[in-house]
Amino acid sequence: MSEKYRIGATAVGRREQGVHQDMALVATVAISFVLAAGFGYLADRLRLPPLVGYLVAGILMGPFTPGFTADSDLAAQLAEIGVILLMFGVGLHFSASDLIAVRGIAIPGAIGQIILATLLGMGLCTLWGWSLGAGLVFGLSVSVASTVVLLKALEERNLVNSPNGRVAIGWLIVEDLAMVLTLVLLPIVAEVLGDQGATAAHAGPAGGTSIALTILLTLVKLGAFAVLAVVLGPRLVPWLLTLVARTGSRELFTLTVLAIALGIAFGSATIFGVSFALGAFFAGVIMSESHLSHRAAADSLPLQNAFSVLFFVSVGMLFNPMVLIHQPLAVIAILALITCGKSLIAAGFVLLLRYPLSMALTVAASLAQIGEFSFIVAGLGVSLGLLSQEGHDLILAGAILSITLNPLMFAVAAKLKTAIGRAMPVFASQYGQPKFAALTQNLDVIREKAEEKESQQQLKKQQLVNTFPMFSEVNEHALEELLLLFRPASASPGDKVIRVGERGDAMYFIASGAVEVRLPGKAILLEAGAFFGEMALLSGGVRTADVIAVDFCQFLKLDRRDFNIFMTRHPRLRAAVSDMARERKQMNILRDAQTGVD
Repeated sequence: MSEKYRIGATAVGRREQGVHQDMALVATVAISFVLAAGFGYLADRLRLPPLVGYLVAGILMGPFTPGFTADSDLAAQLAEIGVILLMFGVGLHFSASDLIAVRGIAIPGAIGQIILATLLGMGLCTLWGWSLGAGLVFGLSVSVASTVVLLKALEERNLVNSPNGRVAIGWLIVEDLAMVLTLVLLPIVAEVLGDQGATAAHAGPAGGTSIALTILLTLVKLGAFAVLAVVLGPRLVPWLLTLVARTGSRELFTLTVLAIALGIAFGSATIFGVSFALGAFFAGVIMSESHLSHRAAADSLPLQNAFSVLFFVSVGMLFNPMVLIHQPLAVIAILALITCGKSLIAAGFVLLLRYPLSMALTVAASLAQIGEFSFIVAGLGVSLGLLSQEGHDLILAGAILSITLNPLMFAVAAKLKTAIGRAMPVFASQYGQPKFAALTQNLDVIREKAEEKESQQQLKKQQLVNTFPMFSEVNEHALEELLLLFRPASASPGDKVIRVGERGDAMYFIASGAVEVRLPGKAILLEAGAFFGEMALLSGGVRTADVIAVDFCQFLKLDRRDFNIFMTRHPRLRAAVSDMARERKQMNILRDAQTGVD
């Protein structure tokens, strides 16, 4: 007995030790959320993006400030999930039609701006005596803006659906795609740009091969992954989402969305050697083709937001605020490059492409900050040995300050527009108008198609309620689920839809046409808006009558399993069906009594 007690006590002791070790994860997540919520709210009250508050929360949790220091290894892993979900969200909201509409300005403008801004960053790093690799990573990091910050700024100014806003969003989509490609190629070119030690650490199995062969093999893997994603993804993912959505389980649907995002990201990295970010982006793009993409985005948004907060907190943990004191001139130079240099380049490209001044100023203000991709690229540069921790700190300082000042840049852009309008009214009002008018027309066509697609779905729901008033008992979400559960069926005059004595396997709703329910000695006519076959499903018995089509009929068929699941979740609708079935049975009994039929 004492031996048992000793063994049990040892097991309990080990378990308690494991619990204390595991508390590092709980503490990191809990304190991250508490501080991020508090400082995020404070930033919002100061009319700053909440992202500034998340970064500040990370700084306070980092090793460079007093107080609680979070587990940096755990934070890095949580941040990796944040990167995956951020990239999944980018892919999920990726609109090929919008990008095609603004391609004439977004593609050349974004690519040209990335090249020139990267060269400016590399030039600045040359003055500081940095290596070529460090300059490249630094230049790429400051050349791209934050999609999260941009969307927030456009939403606050009601510009998301305006032509200027759509161009700014398309511009950042091109930047995001360019950075996705950068994340794939940067580890390859690190062999040339990095130190030999970093090369040996990161070259892996291909370390002894030539650079050209390494690049070729990587591009082949990337191509194989892209082909597989493009060919199988649009067929498999929407089918899988529809299959799961038909179960009616919201948590299972959300779980499936996250499983697809994380599974494709992890699988692409394991099998094809591409980055988690690229795999997650492709997962989002594939899922965006499904008619359930809006629901997928809505259901996965809370987790996307939560882990993106952890990502920004983990980035803040890596920042050493002493860089603001030790290298103030370098910080000012970076801030000037981000807010002035990059913005002037972007505005210049817009004007050179002969688009209006208002668009140039909107794009310039939108790009006067850096964010999530800058952090990802800078972190990758540090891990590859291309960028020093000092460079990483300077990039983070530039990000925090530029995001903080971004509302001011929009205010400056508005004042510049007014001032130029007064000084050069013809230029401000007429320059670039022909191209702007054509762009507006294209965007209007795309928006009308999107609205038509949405209205068709709403029309289906409305027609369902109009044809079958009993469905007015359920909400919009349930109607969408019901449309997924219904299977179309048809019948020609004389076809026997159900037979007496058969096991009831489905309930039928008549969308158009008419049927006769053949009972001994009589026939009951049912027309569009009626339903039949419910009695056998409710009772669990067999069919008690033949049902024959007397016209060309279109049915909405609800299988037994789907009927039971849906009715269980909506007891009011089940009660309505049961009441109608009971009334119909009583009427049959009454008719039998009146006609003397046994």
